[in-house]
Amino acid sequence: MFNTIEEYLEALKNEMKAADPALVQDAQTDAREHLSTALIVARESNPEISESEALKKIIEEYGAPEETASAYHEIERRTSPSLKQPVKPQSMLGRFFGVYIDPRTWGSLLFMFITFVTGIIYFTWAVTGVSLSVSFLILIIGIPFAILFLLSVQGLALLEGRLVEALLGVRMPRRPLFAQPALKWIERLKALVTDKHTWMSLIYMVLQLPLGVIYFSVNVTLIALSLGVMFAPFAQLIWKLPMITVGMDRIFLPYPALVLLAIGGLLTLTLTLHLARAVGWLHGKYAKWMLVSE
Repeated sequence: MFNTIEEYLEALKNEMKAADPALVQDAQTDAREHLSTALIVARESNPEISESEALKKIIEEYGAPEETASAYHEIERRTSPSLKQPVKPQSMLGRFFGVYIDPRTWGSLLFMFITFVTGIIYFTWAVTGVSLSVSFLILIIGIPFAILFLLSVQGLALLEGRLVEALLGVRMPRRPLFAQPALKWIERLKALVTDKHTWMSLIYMVLQLPLGVIYFSVNVTLIALSLGVMFAPFAQLIWKLPMITVGMDRIFLPYPALVLLAIGGLLTLTLTLHLARAVGWLHGKYAKWMLVSE
């Protein structure tokens, strides 16, 4: 028997301790929302009933922690990940060039290019929101503004999680964190300020700007260099352009050197894609650590 909602949530967390943290957060968010709403309705209809008695009836309908955990595990088992890991080729050469047909590679590249844009948006929103929230605290609109800003941070964190899951294939929360509807303004602000998830999300948003600049710069430089080296021999073969120009001297490379140059560009491009996939994997782990509430 559970006397409070927190006891039920703790029991549910213990039942799902081996599950993905993002799944646990979704399960706890759903349970908290359902139990809190049902408890308010039950006590409004019967003010004399105690919280433990009301929860007993509510939990009987909702399900015990082990039943709820089992249901979420089953749903998760039937849900396909956004990016399935492809079958790895057996040969070393196949694994090396298999990066071109790996959806995680192109998902990581697209995510890193998008991060350049979202990083600017997140950073601007975070810095502006914090500055205005602190400035407005002396005014009557200060607390409502701060609450709306911190709620927007959690909303953007949820949106970022959906991007991470869709492009990097990392399971992220799919439910917004539940907020108690009956809390007063000052209590809600206190809950948001003391919530670790709020500040981790805010730090993540600020750090996305330098990460986005690094991702964009490195990828554009390496891809442009790789493609330039790969297709440079065709400029000599088709348009008779020299590979090297020193003053008035125009140097044309022999055919074997042109072949080696094209192969070098292909290898550089392949290594760049391997690097992009690895960075995407690392960013997925980093995003889960920053944006998933414990």
